[in-house]
Amino acid sequence: MRRRDPSGPLRRQGRAVSGFMQVAGRPVTGATEQAQAVTVQGATLLTDPTGALFLEAERALIVADLHLEKGSSFAQRRIFLPPYDTAATLLRLAALIARTRPKLVIALGDSFHDRRAGERMAESDRERLSALQAGRDWIWIAGNHDPAPPEGLGGEAHGHLRLGPLTLRHEPQAGDAAGEIAGHLHPVARVWSSAGTARRRCYVSDGTRCILPAFGAFTGGLNMMDEAFAPLFGGPKFAHVLGRARVYTVPMSRCLPD
Repeated sequence: MRRRDPSGPLRRQGRAVSGFMQVAGRPVTGATEQAQAVTVQGATLLTDPTGALFLEAERALIVADLHLEKGSSFAQRRIFLPPYDTAATLLRLAALIARTRPKLVIALGDSFHDRRAGERMAESDRERLSALQAGRDWIWIAGNHDPAPPEGLGGEAHGHLRLGPLTLRHEPQAGDAAGEIAGHLHPVARVWSSAGTARRRCYVSDGTRCILPAFGAFTGGLNMMDEAFAPLFGGPKFAHVLGRARVYTVPMSRCLPD
C-alpha cells in the first residue's frame, strides 16, 4: 500500500538553496511552488524545515526556544518524560550546523528550560555543545526561562542583538518593531485544503518582522491565530509552514484556529 506523505495538503515542489529551502515573502493563493527568501526589513533570510533561519550576509544561523533540559525539569515535579530531549535537540542542531557551516550561531532565548538546567545536563551533552561551539561565535539571547545562560557552557550572553536592519530578541515587542526577529510564542499553523487539515510549526512574518518556531524537541506550539499575535502584525501576515523536507508559504485565508 502506498504510504501517504505526512505533509498532506502542504505537499508541493520547492527549490533548495545552499541547503535551505527558501520561502516566498509575498502574497500567494496557497502553498507556494516558486520558493523565494523571506525578506524582513530589507534583509534576506533563508528558512529551513528544522525551523532555523540563516542570514547569508553574516553567515549567521538563528534558532529559537531550544528548552534544553525540559525533561529533567519536569521530572523534578514528578512529571516523567523520556529524558532524551537535550540529546535529541543537540543532535538536530549538530546536523544543521554540519550542513550550513555558520560562522555565528544565535540562540534566541529560552535555550535552557530553567536557571539550573546546566547542572542537570549529562556530560555527553555538555561535550556535544562544546564541540558545536568550536571554531565559531555563539550568542545566547536572554529569555524568560533563562535570563542568564548557565555557567561553563560557552558562548556570549546578550539581552538582544543588532545585525544590520535586524533586532534579534527573545520576546516580540508589541507595536512598531520593524526588523524584529524573535521567538517565545512557538507559532504553529493549522492549514486547510481540499485534502484535509495539517497542524505544523511555522514562521510568522509580514515582511517587517518574523517570529520563529520553537526548535526544541519537547516544545509545544501556539496557533498563530491566537490573540497573542494580534498586537504584533499590522498588515497581512503569512505562515511559512514546516513540512518534512521543505517550507511552504500559506496565506491567512488558509489558516484555521484550533
